[in-house]
Amino acid sequence: MNQDHAARLIARLLALRYLPREDKEVRRLLVDAGFRDEVEQRLAASGLRLLAHPFSAHVGIALTRECESAVFEQNDTWQSSNLGLPKDAVALLVILWALIILPKRERQLSGEATQQEEQSEMFETVKLTPLAHEASRGIAENLLMEDYGKLLGGKARLQQFALPQLSRLGFIERKNKVIHEGPLLDLAFDYAEMAPRILNGALSDLLKQRGILREVTLEELHNEEES
Repeated sequence: MNQDHAARLIARLLALRYLPREDKEVRRLLVDAGFRDEVEQRLAASGLRLLAHPFSAHVGIALTRECESAVFEQNDTWQSSNLGLPKDAVALLVILWALIILPKRERQLSGEATQQEEQSEMFETVKLTPLAHEASRGIAENLLMEDYGKLLGGKARLQQFALPQLSRLGFIERKNKVIHEGPLLDLAFDYAEMAPRILNGALSDLLKQRGILREVTLEELHNEEES
C-alpha cells in the first residue's frame, strides 16, 4: 500500500509539535521542493503554515496570518497565547528569545559569512548553515532573576510557575540552573519581524548595556529573510 508521506509528516508535526532537522522526513522536506510544496499546500488548506527557519535545529507549524484571529480573538479581546500562557510568561518568553536567539543568530550569520569566504569558487553556491547547538548559549537563572524578576511578577513566580511552564512546552531547557534553548524557542517568533522591534525597542538598550547584543544591520535581516 502506498504511503501518503505528506500526510504522515503533517500528522507527526501536529502530534509532536516539532521535529529535528535530522529526521528522515524533515530532511526530505528541506531538499525536495515538490514534497515541500505539497506539504505547505496541505497545511495552508487547514489554516496552517510551515516553520522551517534555515538556522533552526527544528521545524514546526503555526497558524497562517489569515487564521490567527479565529484562534486568538475571543470575546472581543486578543489572547496572548493559545497555550494557556499568562501575559507575564509571554513577556518572559520574549525576553528569553531576545537573550538567547538574537545573539545566537548573530554568531550564525557571522559564521556563515566566514564559511562562504573560505569556500573555493567551485563550491561558492553551496550554503553551509552553522549548527544551532554550536552557536546557542545559555543564560544563568540567577542573572535572569536579578535583571527581570521584579518586572515579571517576582523571582518566586518566575521560578515556580513561568520557567517550569516554558520548559514543559519545549521553549527552554533548564540544566544546572542555566536556561538553554529548547526545541521551540527559535520558532516561537518570526525573526525578520521580531528582531527589528527588539533591536529598536525598549529591550535593546538594556541588552547592549550587558554586552549581550550588538546592532544587527538591516542588510543582515534582509539577507536572512530572503534565505
